[in-house]
Amino acid sequence: MVVPTDIEIANQVTKKPIKEIAERVGLRDSEWEPYGKYKAKISHDVLERLKDTPDGNLVLVTSINPTPAGEGKSTVTVGLGQAMNQLGHQTVVALREPSLGPTMGLKGGASGGGYAQVVPMEDINLHFTGDIHAITTTNNALAAFIDNHIFQGNECEIDTRRIVWKRVVDLNDRALRNVVIGLGGIKQGVPREDGFNITVASEIMAIFCLASDLADMRKRLANIVVGYRSDDTPVTVADLKVEGALTLLLKEAIMPNLVQTLENTPAIIHGGPFANIAHGCNSLLATKMASKLGDYVITEAGFGADLGAEKFLDIKARVGELDPKAVVIVATIRALKLHGGVALENLGEENVGALREGIQNLKKHMETIESFGLPFVVAINRFVDDTEEEISFIQQWCEEQGVEVALTEVWEHGGKGGIELAKKLVKTIEQKQAHFTPLYPLEDSIEDKINQIAQKVYGAKDVSFTPHAEQQIKEMTALGWGNLPICMAKTQYSLSDDPKKLGRPNDFTITVRELRPSIGAGFIVALTGDVLTMPGLPKKPAALNMDVDDQGRAIGLF
Repeated sequence: MVVPTDIEIANQVTKKPIKEIAERVGLRDSEWEPYGKYKAKISHDVLERLKDTPDGNLVLVTSINPTPAGEGKSTVTVGLGQAMNQLGHQTVVALREPSLGPTMGLKGGASGGGYAQVVPMEDINLHFTGDIHAITTTNNALAAFIDNHIFQGNECEIDTRRIVWKRVVDLNDRALRNVVIGLGGIKQGVPREDGFNITVASEIMAIFCLASDLADMRKRLANIVVGYRSDDTPVTVADLKVEGALTLLLKEAIMPNLVQTLENTPAIIHGGPFANIAHGCNSLLATKMASKLGDYVITEAGFGADLGAEKFLDIKARVGELDPKAVVIVATIRALKLHGGVALENLGEENVGALREGIQNLKKHMETIESFGLPFVVAINRFVDDTEEEISFIQQWCEEQGVEVALTEVWEHGGKGGIELAKKLVKTIEQKQAHFTPLYPLEDSIEDKINQIAQKVYGAKDVSFTPHAEQQIKEMTALGWGNLPICMAKTQYSLSDDPKKLGRPNDFTITVRELRPSIGAGFIVALTGDVLTMPGLPKKPAALNMDVDDQGRAIGLF
């Protein structure tokens, strides 16, 4: 049996004109703008029109700590949305936009897979409607404004040794992590050390995804700290007087994007910060629009519950005053076996003993979601190598824990393969009251907030701060930034800050090496371990398999 690729499946499906999808969610013609036949931008006007409409039931999809290839969280999100609509529930899917970094690298895109995809998948996984390019341009425009300001006399007295704003590109390019600019003589600028981040780690992306409207985005952009003076006072975008220009570059991009799944379920895709180095959630505007347009909203947050879900609940939900009703925790047999000590190359072999060990990773993520006061359902995302005995073990274990569990086969069967999960999710929402509460109060100190995340979510024994980080905490607190939430930058592969410590490690210490203020976004980034804000490509990147045929159609895009 030859299994078709994701792109082959996507190309076989008949998409509906985007006008029909817009009408399905009740959008007026004046509230959306077409981007070709199958994509549209949604106007913010819809939020004003529907401001008194009750919000739909918000469901967050998260997962256990993944393997390098990912565990199909986006696939489950899409498939669950399709299943909910099959059951007659008006459901809207809300996803992040894929970054070209993982698309061209190792992990692949973020449009789902198999028969649970959003389409047009080749557009979504590549340039889409240009939002990420707009963010790249805006970020780099600010970098250009900073260096021009210094060259033209440096009225703001920026200390060129303490510029914290970096340039970005939406690709994995390790050669750009550290660069020197301004070489070539006096007319070429002021020489200094600089570097690049990946676009999805930019504070512009975080602002884009947390802004409530255009005016709020402008205010947040003005608050960005670009560097410091010699007296340690911060220099902001407002000091440079360029927040208006930056807002202008983003005025189209900030409109959420409407597309559809393979089964024509409406999907809003907007924004895409990484969850291991940023806050890992799609835009607040997209989630709020979906909540007004659907009775149920199925959204996801990057990587495991220790990263994306924690940040969704402690940062995004707090900022947007969201009220999540339930969580779906995606677990895969291959990831649980990896956490149970099986090598990557042997994950296709049956090993119930390893599952028994690795399932403690799932147990910790369940405890994390419970600590936020939210009910949940475990979704076993089935892969072709999974055996009946392995599936039965997880189902029985969940039942012994008193936990709702559903075998999910949306990759193979689309919405039909998610019916059991959809039914159990609706039952959970109807029968179990959510009591959502963020993990920590904002009034706690920076150290206390980091300690609570490390101990309650990761299961760490303690947190160690480098002398540099301790000094930064003192400075940030003195500047009045101590009441901001924390965005942890940590490996996605482990509950700890060491990617090799799999399963459910204990008696470990999280090391915070550096803190970075994202004042425009409204949080403090705490960098742990060796996490990088500019990833590198693998030895054999996915790009090696990509091409176009003579008709210009994508080949090898998963």
